[in-house]
Amino acid sequence: MTRQALHDGWTLRAVPGPQVPAGIAGRTVPATVPGCVHTDLLAAGLIPDPYLDDNEKTLAWIGRTDWVYETTFAHEPGDDERVDLVCAGLDTVATLTLNGAEVGRTENMHRGYRFDARSRLVAGSNTLAVRFDSAYRYAEAQRDRLGDRPNAYPEPFPFVRKMACNFGWDWGPTLVTAGIWQEVGLHAWSTARLAVVRPLVTVEAGDGRVELHVEVERVGDEPLTVRATIAGATADATIQAGATTAVLTLTVAGPALWWPRGYGEQHRHPLAVTLHAAGGRPLDAWSRRIGFRSVRLDTAPDVHGTPFALHVNDTPVFVRGANWIPDDVFPSRITRERLAHRLRQAAGANVNLLRVWGGGRYESDDFYDLADELGLLVQQDFLFACAAYPEEEPFHTEVATEAAEQVVRLAPHPSLVLWTGNNENIWGWHDWDWQAPLAGRTWGRGYYLELLPRIVGGLDPTRPYWPGSPFSGSEELHPNDPTHGTTHIWDVWNTDDYTKYREYVPRFVAEFGYQAPPTYATLRRALSDEPLAPDSPGMAHHQKAIDGDTKLRRGLDAHLPAPADFDDWHWLTQLNQARAIRLAVEHFRSHRDVCAGTIVWQLNDCWPVTSWSAVDGDGRRKPLWYALRRAYADRLLTVQPRDGGLAVVAVNDGPAPWRATASVTRLTLGGEPRAKSTLELDVPAYGKVELALPAELWRPTEARRELLLAEAGDTAERALWSFAEDRDADWPAARYDATVEPVDGGQRIRVTARTVLRDLTLFPDRLDPAAEVDEALVTLLPGESATFTVTADAPLDPAALTARPVLRCVNDIAAP
Repeated sequence: MTRQALHDGWTLRAVPGPQVPAGIAGRTVPATVPGCVHTDLLAAGLIPDPYLDDNEKTLAWIGRTDWVYETTFAHEPGDDERVDLVCAGLDTVATLTLNGAEVGRTENMHRGYRFDARSRLVAGSNTLAVRFDSAYRYAEAQRDRLGDRPNAYPEPFPFVRKMACNFGWDWGPTLVTAGIWQEVGLHAWSTARLAVVRPLVTVEAGDGRVELHVEVERVGDEPLTVRATIAGATADATIQAGATTAVLTLTVAGPALWWPRGYGEQHRHPLAVTLHAAGGRPLDAWSRRIGFRSVRLDTAPDVHGTPFALHVNDTPVFVRGANWIPDDVFPSRITRERLAHRLRQAAGANVNLLRVWGGGRYESDDFYDLADELGLLVQQDFLFACAAYPEEEPFHTEVATEAAEQVVRLAPHPSLVLWTGNNENIWGWHDWDWQAPLAGRTWGRGYYLELLPRIVGGLDPTRPYWPGSPFSGSEELHPNDPTHGTTHIWDVWNTDDYTKYREYVPRFVAEFGYQAPPTYATLRRALSDEPLAPDSPGMAHHQKAIDGDTKLRRGLDAHLPAPADFDDWHWLTQLNQARAIRLAVEHFRSHRDVCAGTIVWQLNDCWPVTSWSAVDGDGRRKPLWYALRRAYADRLLTVQPRDGGLAVVAVNDGPAPWRATASVTRLTLGGEPRAKSTLELDVPAYGKVELALPAELWRPTEARRELLLAEAGDTAERALWSFAEDRDADWPAARYDATVEPVDGGQRIRVTARTVLRDLTLFPDRLDPAAEVDEALVTLLPGESATFTVTADAPLDPAALTARPVLRCVNDIAAP
């Protein structure tokens, strides 16, 4: 087989229409493939950056316009019996013509296409054109034909197999794309080719087993030979004349296993498959690196309800997860390097699982390869989110085809441990007033409970499937019942204070989150507001959540002193987000005997926006990232309310027992001890201990002037308990000494507290957008010191580094 990429020489033009601006109508511009209309117009200087200010609003016409991509390429016919035009991804409603003759049509962004093009090719110059019809027009026509379906947003995304969040979300812009978004090229071949290679990888009694399913496409009837090799094991199979399938089994004795990060090494083994014609002539080849590991989901009912517990290699894994959305509205801009950085940020926050959310895309091969490499588990949603979806044609066939393709594509990756049928749609049908407007029309149930489990069970029975997120395991139960299966907790953000997280002891929390704005440098890059204010025009446009700013203010009012200016508001909203999620995660982990995992909403953003993310749209870490790193640490020491008092809970997610002496002290804000106790910790591997504290420790003399401190030496990060909210605490004015010294690649800042400093945090991006700091949210008692290392392209002003608004703590606001 020979391959010819068709990525060069493309042009783009708009099909005439009244909505096309005068400066673009009739223009032909260079196009990048893979890419999309927005990025091509941006590169040509014809549109403003859609991520800046409110430019998004002026670009809505793009999604309602038809577009034509065109290129010419040279081709010399050979002896090949077939030449296929192969399109890995077209977005979305496309008609392809080769030398003026139609060769194919598409209407699904989430699958690839292959068209026989041999008869249309000519010697010498050939012209390929791809016309993209408006996804809006297609979706609205399908909606009108089939009848509307309720959804969370007033957009027609359920009626086109396209990335739903292109149509806007409560964290994303409405930028409806079109274009050749993945590779395109010619594949020339004869006799036969490998159409499907599907390895089912299991571990049985310590031995690795690969059951390899192979399908070929033929243009001849001669016998074929398939050979597979892995880790010294080889298997051959003959595909008789006229047949198209073979199954090969390879057994590897005692292979090194693939483990999630924190549980072992990520061993992978090259699996090579070759196809030969009679006489041994090579026809095609396929190779991947696979990992031997087993995965199962424990959902056997118990005294607490229905668990949702992931086991890898027969070891229970407490999921310390984060939800993943597309890292850019324009996928062609997401490089492997960018993904590697983002996934390393996840691992750096002690995350061990990413859930790929159902309103985006099936993630790329690079994403999965990096997850394999880093030991990050992946839960992949099928692509349905927050809406009722039609099950009529052409959608039923398109969904079945896309699902089968993606299950097969991702089967070799050991990081993929769970398929999920949808995001919130079963819950929506129960609770979001869908049933009356649906009036009996289809809404997706057949996909989630019949079609998709049948596809996963038939093509990849080595992995579990769960019908939805959330889902309780049975249609007889409410889908968001926290005592069964998975749950989403959104009343906290929408209506309640974040301390309400403590009212839940769920089996598995697949979504919960709290908002904050992006970093200051990201805001300054994206917004021209002068001055910046919580309600200035750009800030308001980049807040997509319903009543988002009101909810942010409600959270501040409940816990923190009133901000005096934008700098205070920015600092305190970011702090409040970090505290809300840290409280939730530590609470859920403290109940690990009932709760088997948490998946925070969300790790990342696709553009500069106020959202629930830990890493903002420019890739900068918010204070939440540092809070997650602590809350998701292998060893967690936390103070939790129990039975009217307080307890110290020690959680051990490591493979060795944790033994330490812990001290718990009630002390004044000036650092003077009022009561103290010593505890012996003996925490088993992958377990916890809970030790009740005597009343003298949790009954303060002066709640506004005291803290509780739990320490276990250097075996874990210490834990603090505040007896009063920061808005009510009698914090002293912040006083400290600070020194700055140069180090390789940056500067080291040492802060020594002369008073208590609550949640001391550095924001070096205010001085240099490229600057980063290694630590944040550090509370110091009088006399204690902390060291922060800042990396930057050039030395930063020491005086600015050690003063407001770069260096912040709670009591630089709370003091009179």
